[in-house]
Amino acid sequence: QVQLVESGGGLVQAGGSLRLSCAASGRTFSSYTMGWFRQAPGKEREFVAAINWSGGSTKSADSVKGRFTISRDNAKNTVYLQMNSLKPEDTAVYYCAADLTRIGRLATEAREYDYWGQGTQVTVSS
Repeated sequence: QVQLVESGGGLVQAGGSLRLSCAASGRTFSSYTMGWFRQAPGKEREFVAAINWSGGSTKSADSVKGRFTISRDNAKNTVYLQMNSLKPEDTAVYYCAADLTRIGRLATEAREYDYWGQGTQVTVSS
């Protein structure tokens, strides 16, 4: 079992920044891939970014490349999503997720992740 708790969401003006955190517990954090997804009202959950167990490999959605950065601190069992140059279309509930099975590949489909946090709301005003 893995428990994930997100924090750091909030209301920010367009062009601003936020850093989301996701604290993990229950299994050896440094052994699995972590991902961030988001879901806006009326839309499907979409991939944002993923990072491998060591932090040496990352992948991001085209919509956030150059603006969002995923990172992790295995000593703190925490993964981060630094979001800069935020846009109103980034408004969504953001979820972190853990993939315990696909070693060596950064999954981008929500169905490929095994555990999920409860989500944190990010609202970007224009």
